[in-house]
Amino acid sequence: MREILGRRRRLRLRDRPAQLDAALTCATEWQWPVLPGVGLQPADGRGERGCACPDPECAVPGAHPCDPGLLAATTDPRMVRWWWTNRPTAPVVLATGGQAPCALSLPAVAGAGALAELDRMGMRLGPVVATPTRWSLLVAPYTLERLGELLHAQDWVPSSLRFHGEGGYLVLPPSETGAGQVRWERAPDRVSRLRLTGGAPVAVAASPWLPDVGAVLDALVEASNSAPDGGSRLAY
Repeated sequence: MREILGRRRRLRLRDRPAQLDAALTCATEWQWPVLPGVGLQPADGRGERGCACPDPECAVPGAHPCDPGLLAATTDPRMVRWWWTNRPTAPVVLATGGQAPCALSLPAVAGAGALAELDRMGMRLGPVVATPTRWSLLVAPYTLERLGELLHAQDWVPSSLRFHGEGGYLVLPPSETGAGQVRWERAPDRVSRLRLTGGAPVAVAASPWLPDVGAVLDALVEASNSAPDGGSRLAY
């Protein structure tokens, strides 16, 4: 019987692991450098899963690079396919900074409160990554010097606010880590731009829109100060 190649290709795409699809989207469509996270060990007799790294006291189980290291992050689709073909359930780790997105993160409860407050303020937000323990607001790339200037200009910022900038990383959906499932609380906008190919305009995927870190930091501080209980919803 003659093989129907088109159907075979569609089946392969449909069966492709979700992590590989997500990693390829980041790397090829959005030009976000990614690499596989270390992942989790198989469940033990109590059903618990520790980090697959050598550190038995790992503070972020499954949610960090190990081998390869962070500097290996790439947008090369061949490398991405090789990594996730060999480790299909590996977390998708974004190397933040440089030309890639950065992020500000808060504990989950504070993050949910912050988003609600920013929505009431009419603040336009970009993608938001949520885990059971922390929520991360993606922002446009910034340098450590710019971040220092922004923090110096503030009288106070929530003590639990973390910054994922140059040399940092962030786990992206649909990964699973020791903290639980990673998901999009606010999914990236699927946008496209026109590019001339052979003299004709062709729509191609573009990176999701990202807000400026200064605007998000100012809004977070304002939202914290305007909270009814003096800001404790955003501080813990």
